[in-house]
This record gives sequence, structure tokens and C-alpha cells, in this order.
Amino acid sequence: MGGLIPAAVLIADALTGQLGANPIQRATLQTGLLTLALLVLSLACTPLRLLTGWTWPARIRKTLGLLAFGYAALHFLIYLLDHSFDLTLMTEDVLERPFITAGFTGLLLLVPLALTSTPRAVKRLGFQRWTRLHQLAYVAVSLGALHYYWGVKKDHTQPLIYAAVIAVLFAVRLLKRPPARGAGRSRPARGD
Repeated sequence: MGGLIPAAVLIADALTGQLGANPIQRATLQTGLLTLALLVLSLACTPLRLLTGWTWPARIRKTLGLLAFGYAALHFLIYLLDHSFDLTLMTEDVLERPFITAGFTGLLLLVPLALTSTPRAVKRLGFQRWTRLHQLAYVAVSLGALHYYWGVKKDHTQPLIYAAVIAVLFAVRLLKRPPARGAGRSRPARGD
């Protein structure tokens, strides 16, 4: 439930006129940053487990991922609101503005991940196919960081910090990855 507090604060600020001179811009920025932060946190769970041996990160990974999807959907909904739900204008934006293309593609990649986040989906797809599908999260978070970088006009420090953290998480996963099944090792922990 704590993951919904930022949404509640955002709604309360909107209802009380506390979002400043450009409320749509502030709400868009806040939901976008929340999405990226939650995606990074969800992807940090496995490297944290690999480095420390802790098992608790795996228990919150799905929740973090679903929260990230929820905030990404809200981010997109605010974008649509800002464009008066004009799908023609949105399509033009997606096709002509690379920063919008990156963000929209990242959102689309999160949809099948959210839809297959249940144990039933893992069983239906089979663990290996489910795992391969959920590796789209790496592409989605990379596109999210690119969307953020291209969307910032001046100071790129914060988007570059996100990109660096994502690169470190990828590196840890690659360097600490268990050997392939054929190498005599048992199946990796669920969600790797």
C-alpha cells in the first residue's frame, strides 16, 4: 500500500491546487520519475540477492514491477489528458518525436509483463519462456532512461545517474549469472 502514497499525494495536490503553475507538467514529471525509480528498484532485486544472498528482495520484486507499470500507465494517461485525448496527435508524437517514441515503446513492453505477473501465467508459459519474456524489463527500463534523458532540456545529470545505475545492475547480473543448466547447476531461483 505504501507504493500508492505518491499517487494519493499527487491527487491531493491536484485537488487543492498545489501542483504549481504548470500542474500537468509537474504531474507528468513526477509519475515518470516514479516509474523509472520503481523499475530500477525492481531490477535491483536480483543483483542484490546475488551479491548478498538475501532472499527478501525476490518477494517484493513483482510488487515493485506492478507499481512501476501503474505509474507508467498514469504517466501516459496524464500525457493523453495534456493532449485532450487526441489519438491522432498522440500518434504523430510517437512517430515524429524520438523521446516520445522511447517512452511509449517502454510502456508497451511493460504491458505483457504486467499481464503475465501471476503464478498462473508462469505455469501457462513455462518457466523458461516466462523468464525470457520478463527480460523485456531490461529493454523497458533502458528506454525509460533514454526517454528521460531526451526529455530533459538542460541538466542531464539525473538521467545519466539513472543510466549508470542501470548499467551497474546489468553488469552485476552478467558477472554473477549462474552457469547454464547444462553446466550441472540446478534451475535458477524464480524470476532470474
